[in-house]
Amino acid sequence: MDFTMSDKQKEWLERVQAFMKTHVRPAVPIYNKQDAEGPRWKVIPILQELKEKAKAEGLWNMFMPPSSHEDDEFHGAGVTNLEYALLAEEMGRISWASEVFNCSAPDTGNMEVLIRYGTKEQKRQWLLPLMDGEIRSAFLMTEPAVASSDATNIETRIQRDGDHYVINGRKWWSSGVGDPGCKVAILMGKTDPNAARHQQQSQILVPLGSPGVTVEKMLPVFGYDDAPHGHAQVLLENVRVPTSNLLLGEGRGFEIAQGRLGPGRIHHCMRTIGKAEEALEKMVKRLASRTAFGKKLVEQSVWEQRIGEARTNIVMTRLLCLKAADMMDKVGNKTAQREIAMIKVAGPRVALQVIDDAIQAFGGAGVSDEAGLAKDYAAVRALRLADGPDEVHNRAIARLELRKYANAAH
Repeated sequence: MDFTMSDKQKEWLERVQAFMKTHVRPAVPIYNKQDAEGPRWKVIPILQELKEKAKAEGLWNMFMPPSSHEDDEFHGAGVTNLEYALLAEEMGRISWASEVFNCSAPDTGNMEVLIRYGTKEQKRQWLLPLMDGEIRSAFLMTEPAVASSDATNIETRIQRDGDHYVINGRKWWSSGVGDPGCKVAILMGKTDPNAARHQQQSQILVPLGSPGVTVEKMLPVFGYDDAPHGHAQVLLENVRVPTSNLLLGEGRGFEIAQGRLGPGRIHHCMRTIGKAEEALEKMVKRLASRTAFGKKLVEQSVWEQRIGEARTNIVMTRLLCLKAADMMDKVGNKTAQREIAMIKVAGPRVALQVIDDAIQAFGGAGVSDEAGLAKDYAAVRALRLADGPDEVHNRAIARLELRKYANAAH
């Protein structure tokens, strides 16, 4: 890897940093006030204002790297995965900031799916308004009745009936469904339970206003409702959608999932490093401002140890993240699968430790909503389950490692 930042990288990073400093960070109190007022599930006005400003400045859809799937009609900002990594880290310092730049999950993953695998008609109907930030979307995969870490367990049925597919099942952790702007979901389910194990599943576009779609409840994360985005449990009863809503073809669900999850996983990790940086900054400032037992907290040896370890771990994790992003650009997501899996395990674990230490530094304020650390801890802890639990990623890493030595053993 070349560790020197290119002029292009520097320019993009400076632009995002300036926007965050000038517009996003000063808007945090306004966002919090508007979030606390009225119903929980609503459009936050200041967020919409910031989105218009970011779009006007060309700080928009930066998550979508240049690829052969782009054309004159559908294309990102021309930023590579490596260039985007530091931008996403900057956005990750404030939980809702990535949405300001139209770079938030699950829309990013869904846009990746549509640009890679969607037909021209599907792109015009759904990708265009998503890329313009006019609507939001959800991804319906996990189910409450089965161990969804093994996606072959998914039971939701997608059955053909003439010119339509009929969908029946129950999904949960359907992030984004609480947002009033959420208009479409990509759903994974079984089209053929008798096919080969990894060819039973398909993915299909489901407009959320379709008859038979019921949002049963919103799920809390450690007591936080994560409004206005939220995570829903969704019941689908005889939901009919046109056959033209199917993505790529029957039995191609796993193929699509692998194409979708690589970028999604690393985007989470990039943002998580930003959360760790934010927590470390809060921790150091807090320790420097408080005195106990005759000296500043920051001068106590236990805190010097924790600060030193936090800085080391953040830098190590960032380097692994940059390596994974660089490999995705140079050799593709499939070849970079080990590095993507490694950063997906390492990123949240490191961030959790830093946030945990920061909570300890703040004492009672750390577990309240005053420092913002408790909510960050909840969000990052959930990431050890989202997009595949640690165990699944470690299993993948181990299998790749074992394969290296399998021939040598004989």
